[in-house]
Amino acid sequence: NAARESGARESGHVRGGRGGRSLDCGDEESRGGGEGEGRSRGGDGERLNGSPVRRRGGRRKRCSHATSAALLAMAVGAGTTTCVGGGWVDPDTEDEARVTKSLVDGREYQLVFSDEFNVPDRSFHDGHDPRWTALHKDDYTNAALQFYDKDALTTTMISESNGALNITTSSGFVEFEALNDTSMEYVKTNKTFISGMVQGWNKFCFTGGILEVRAKLPGEAYIGGLWPAIWMLGNMARATYVGSANWIWPWSMEKCNRNLQKSQLISGCNADSHFGMAHYHGRGAPEIDMLEAMPGKAKLPPSPVGRPYFSTSLQVAPGLPSRPNGGQPPGPGQWYENLEYGQNSSMNIFFYGVNNIKHNPRTMAEADPDFSYQSDAVSSNTQLDEKLWKEWQTLRIEWLLPQSDPTGEGYIKWYMADKLLYGIGGKALGKQMGTVVPSEPMYLILNTAMSSTWGFPQPCPDGCKCDCYDCSDITYKCTCGIQDGFCESLPAYFLIDYTRVYQHVNDTHEKVGCSTPERPTSKWIKGHIDGYMDKWDDQPIKDVKAGGGGCKVDDDCGGPSPMEGQTVRGTCVKGAARRYCKCSKGWTGPQCMTHAGHDPIDWEKQPGFFDTFVPPFIPAPLVLGTTLLVIVLTILVTMHVVQMRRNTLCGKSFDEQSAYAMSSPATRTMLANKLRRRSSVVSGTNLADMSAPYGMQNRSLGRTYNTGPSSSEVQLTRMVDTS
Repeated sequence: NAARESGARESGHVRGGRGGRSLDCGDEESRGGGEGEGRSRGGDGERLNGSPVRRRGGRRKRCSHATSAALLAMAVGAGTTTCVGGGWVDPDTEDEARVTKSLVDGREYQLVFSDEFNVPDRSFHDGHDPRWTALHKDDYTNAALQFYDKDALTTTMISESNGALNITTSSGFVEFEALNDTSMEYVKTNKTFISGMVQGWNKFCFTGGILEVRAKLPGEAYIGGLWPAIWMLGNMARATYVGSANWIWPWSMEKCNRNLQKSQLISGCNADSHFGMAHYHGRGAPEIDMLEAMPGKAKLPPSPVGRPYFSTSLQVAPGLPSRPNGGQPPGPGQWYENLEYGQNSSMNIFFYGVNNIKHNPRTMAEADPDFSYQSDAVSSNTQLDEKLWKEWQTLRIEWLLPQSDPTGEGYIKWYMADKLLYGIGGKALGKQMGTVVPSEPMYLILNTAMSSTWGFPQPCPDGCKCDCYDCSDITYKCTCGIQDGFCESLPAYFLIDYTRVYQHVNDTHEKVGCSTPERPTSKWIKGHIDGYMDKWDDQPIKDVKAGGGGCKVDDDCGGPSPMEGQTVRGTCVKGAARRYCKCSKGWTGPQCMTHAGHDPIDWEKQPGFFDTFVPPFIPAPLVLGTTLLVIVLTILVTMHVVQMRRNTLCGKSFDEQSAYAMSSPATRTMLANKLRRRSSVVSGTNLADMSAPYGMQNRSLGRTYNTGPSSSEVQLTRMVDTS
């Protein structure tokens, strides 16, 4: 796919492919640990090629979960620091980590999602975890050399009380069926490197807020070849599933641009609202990269940043038509202005984006310029040393939505150890092409990739074809294109201590959910389901199993529970054929190892009969005229009813007497004739003189009349002289 080919470049990368809060705290023993950084974390410098620590975390100060009412109470409560938690919050998260303050303006943000990875040996297979799905498929983007294996990811204890996600990259042979990007047919092929990716696609997404991740990079700082990444992608596209991303990735333009309408699949020029989306509102799947590390050792003039470094990027479309050449600084007007750079950070001049060459989906003509488009990587590189490979570092993104910004611009800012690395504002983005700071629901992706375009020797060494890469090759043919020492550095471990997401409780624009009212995605995904899965899949992701995994003892079912009022996450029970895990409340997965996360608010109610109909457009004058007509008819009917009943309206009494008296002579004659035909009346009664209410004495005649209902006519009475 030409849209995803980065070519031989120093820094090229293309992608494509539900959290409540708690108030009440209980005091328990606080768990130990301790590297510093204001957190009770443990263990620096451990290597995982020995026997890992298997012990589980001890007791700690814990929070109970909140209801929807608690969310409201917290939003309007006093400005004191409270213990928060909820639907996506890992009960293992320490209380002091459940609130954070913005590094931009000091506002308080509260935890809506966390995963501490403190239970060892977790499985991230499809259907095993509510937060993450481990891929088991080929990655054919960016000249990838690795196969993503679901067993290349697990959790490992890195200290007595602290665990981490472990993404292992190793050398190994694997054969599989893969989609040929040219013929779009599946063919058998193989790869010689195995790695892992977990993604939260269509599980946990958030719109706006703060993302914080504590990590340690895999491999060696000065040996190139690995591509560890922490990034986010709009839920409209699923990473590595290119069919879901065509004309979707990485669009971030809401307004109509007729010149680009064909190349943006969900364009702001669309007059009709399909799949629950608003009309005249462009959509897409922009990408925010927290970290893409480039190990190695080299100076890279004219950039002041050399290897090793890592990139922080926002990838959006449409891109600028006039742009600098890769490897060279931009000229006047060639690139975005008013970008912020921190210490040891500089503009990424090695990769400015991708020209996405697309075919015509109707005629299938290749390289149709009307359907092709430029995307930009607005990116910065930060100089590194071996510290990030040897020690834990805390990375942070602060993402302010344009709707939350009084200026209407929004921003994205990147930090490491609370120090600014890079910043992009909406004004810089929208000045030329109309792109905006994303407002799409985005999900998290953690992976280690490999690519011949990322950290491998460039140009290819003399005498080497660089057409194969295999550490097990005993000849020079498939190792000559690999940097010296790389094969010896495997297996390599990318460790993630925790991932946490915070949002401001008083900001109604910041939401948790993959399909929100403002940015729905579910109907679109269902309508294009084939693009989000492989041909052998029945559905893109499976429902998560709660229990059912094999066990021998209770400790095989999640171990001790950190939740208030619970002792274990699950128990091992005896079944008819075997023993299996039965999960305690709040825990899920076959072995009950993970907290059963969920969105705090279901943004999409079950569709009713009329939900499938789009209401017609009715002109305002017609609405006004119809309203006035209804009002007039209502008044007339009301007047008629009160005339026929004993009633009072606006201080005037209306009853049978007054109604008869107010009627015309012709009406009185008609009523008298009817009553003569249908009633038995005492001789000598003058019906025209009837003026007293029924059943009451008529003073002019000295008589009293009683009435009885006729069986043949409702509301018609028969008068009888009872004098």
